[in-house]
Amino acid sequence: MHNSVMDNIGIPICESAKLEEGGKGVRFPVLAGGNAGTGFVVRYDKQVYAYLNRCAHVPIELDWNEGEFFDSGGLYLMCSTHGALYTPEDGRCAAGPCRGGRLRAIAVHEKNGHVFWEPDDYVKPITA
Repeated sequence: MHNSVMDNIGIPICESAKLEEGGKGVRFPVLAGGNAGTGFVVRYDKQVYAYLNRCAHVPIELDWNEGEFFDSGGLYLMCSTHGALYTPEDGRCAAGPCRGGRLRAIAVHEKNGHVFWEPDDYVKPITA
């Protein structure tokens, strides 16, 4: 069953104020290729960006503590396991063992003080 509100604006993640520039991200549940996983959203350069929480080098989650995706300088998204660095604005590998790889982007936007994500052919909401 489709929810017409969800269809029009996306699936809610959090309030916009929860995402600070280069600060902690917010995780959210997804189905990725039919498997349960998580996505995450962060704020960088005043914009919100969302990705599947899966390193391009080895398919493991990036955050070392829940929501800790940025390196200490707040400039790159970092895999806690192998130190792979990704550019927040496009998910491209900037350094480390992920060379040539990139994070799987998830469409995200802000509206009325909230952050929403939009499913696609690969990343879908978890249904009960």
